Amino acid sequence: MPDADAVARDAAEEKSAFAHPPVEPDATEAYGPHPDQIVDFYAPRTDHGGGPGGAPLVVVFHGGAWRTPYDRRHISPFADFLARRGFAVASVEYRRGRDVPGPRADTTPASGSGAPVAGRWPETFDDVAAAMDALPAAAARALPGTDVRRTVLTGHSAGGQLALWAAARHVLPRGSAWRLDTPPELRGVVALAPIADFGRAAELAVCGGAVRQLLGAEAGSDSGFGSGFDERRAAVDPALLLPTGIATTVVQGSDDIVVPRPVAEAYIDAAARAGETVGLTLLAAVGHFPLIDPAADACAVVAEEIAQLAW
Repeated sequence: MPDADAVARDAAEEKSAFAHPPVEPDATEAYGPHPDQIVDFYAPRTDHGGGPGGAPLVVVFHGGAWRTPYDRRHISPFADFLARRGFAVASVEYRRGRDVPGPRADTTPASGSGAPVAGRWPETFDDVAAAMDALPAAAARALPGTDVRRTVLTGHSAGGQLALWAAARHVLPRGSAWRLDTPPELRGVVALAPIADFGRAAELAVCGGAVRQLLGAEAGSDSGFGSGFDERRAAVDPALLLPTGIATTVVQGSDDIVVPRPVAEAYIDAAARAGETVGLTLLAAVGHFPLIDPAADACAVVAEEIAQLAW
């Protein structure tokens, strides 16, 4: 259990990140009929300075443990921050878990305690796949001149898992409805404190057991995490969908108590075993929320990691 000082620091960092008012997008495009199947677009606020071809596209997946109370609006200041750095930005919404009364998702001690359920199976992943497939045409309409050949995916927390998964669809088993026959045309992925190894995250009950809820875990699986966990995990756990052949960097706060460092390290170790090198940028004395807080130095580091891939 984190000590009182760590909990207080996390609360202060969360308060700072969520203190920014939502930033309205320049355009919104639907990629399906459900109200959550939309993408917000933010035009570059400055000259990108990256040469001919238009501004690179950064695709943002918000976090929030795949739960309904957290939508893309909480990450809109981060999307605007990237736009002010010269990027074209697409912030993806997707269907999340059922909303029921309960405490804050990230501090719920265990699944089944009344918190909103994490994710919808398979709709959450249906949406991410559909959004990615629709993005090139949608970005051309919403942000003319954007260079979609220079696309970088980023996501925070649960959104980091979605970004990694979106870049790994060509690794899925043949027959999967989400599979791509060829790797997506991406410059890379910058995953921010991602829930990137479901086994380790489940062991640590990250975000109140969100992984087990997402995968519909019940008692009795070989893994010990519940029936259905192993089969579904194989289709969506970034740590099992390796190597991707796509440049990937993980940015992680050393003091993160929401998605702790061992989760990122387990993913990086899995990549190494698969013969792939994943970069790790470990930020000292940083927790979970500064990575998406425009007022925090950590956010500038994130933008630089994205720039190194995009430009």
